[in-house]
Amino acid sequence: MVFPFGNIKDFSITLTDEEELFRKTVRQFVDNEVMPRVVEVEKSGEIPEDLIQKGVEMGFTGVGIPEEYDGQGGGTLLTAILMEELSRALPAYGTGLLVNGLFTYPVLRYGTEEQKKKYIPPVARGEVFAAHASTEPAAGSDVAGIQTTAEKKGDKYIINGRKIFITGADKAKYFVVSARTNPPPDKRKRWWGITVFIVERDWPGVEVGSRFDVMGLTGEHPSEVILDNVEVPEENIIPPKDEGFKILLDTYDHSRVGIAAQAVGIAQGAFEKAFNYSLQRTAFGRQIIAFEGVSFKLADMLTEIQAARLLTYWAATLADQGREEAVFAASMAKTFATEVAERVANLAIKIHGGVGVDKETGVEHYLRDAVITTIYEGTNDIQRLTTIRQLLKKTLGIDVLIR
Repeated sequence: MVFPFGNIKDFSITLTDEEELFRKTVRQFVDNEVMPRVVEVEKSGEIPEDLIQKGVEMGFTGVGIPEEYDGQGGGTLLTAILMEELSRALPAYGTGLLVNGLFTYPVLRYGTEEQKKKYIPPVARGEVFAAHASTEPAAGSDVAGIQTTAEKKGDKYIINGRKIFITGADKAKYFVVSARTNPPPDKRKRWWGITVFIVERDWPGVEVGSRFDVMGLTGEHPSEVILDNVEVPEENIIPPKDEGFKILLDTYDHSRVGIAAQAVGIAQGAFEKAFNYSLQRTAFGRQIIAFEGVSFKLADMLTEIQAARLLTYWAATLADQGREEAVFAASMAKTFATEVAERVANLAIKIHGGVGVDKETGVEHYLRDAVITTIYEGTNDIQRLTTIRQLLKKTLGIDVLIR
């Protein structure tokens, strides 16, 4: 019985030799270029520009983007592998390079061919960065609560509003911006009337405001984006107009796999440090891995990491297959993997003992980074609601809003 899925074959994951070669290449790059600079980033609060450019030169910004738009190709699974390996050392680095996906996905999936040709290639080549501006003070998990407005004036729309916690906004040239173009017809259709636009940073009225000093992901600070009477050409609407809510939710369903992969990378990095330390540190004349209090922790950590990775790669596989069940799997993977990362990071600190809370050791940041993954891209409570809603939809054929 594989309830609520239809066939045991639904649980297959296929990885190619090319994907394994890619993983090894990224891992070597991380070990040589990123890992030695983690403490530097944690102290300065900034990811060095030369490190960003090395990632661009490796082609990381083009992964998941079709070659016809100057990308490297590959799908959700390849992007997940990349995010995992980057996050094994410095999760903020993975976020900084791959947050473009929150812009490129809706444009590639729903945008016009003109929009794709204009905006995707420079992002894929790493010449410019892009961001996704949707979250507002009163509209986080409640996407339908967006208050930013877009009023039609001739062949343009005038956008006014304030977006907060926008990852990558400080270096973005392009933004995907959500705004309300019409009021909802009734309370049951609160979602209707939201439209998604492509907005360029250098347009009059666009301002990237103050940065938020958040816990975790040091080096990749979210910022506010202020839109003051910004004139946006009608052709910069990502269609369909007034149904942008569906575009936003589909984007988050897709990007959620990347957060799960980031969490797997965090857990893997914390585990490797804890394992290596347990072999080097001695107490009472023995390596500490010889004590059950340490070895059992490592065994539990490894078990949970493998389970999280399998769930994440399975969700990515379903997404690449275009399966409806991918929404189900992505929410479960994001919930499980991020909570595993939090537990594993906490245990890694405990295995290190006193030095585990020393920033010079490079362990405690994994816990700070793990906590934020349980919150952004949809909190884990929202993921649990999504999982149950998908269950009811699949088994009973009804779409019930659970509060």
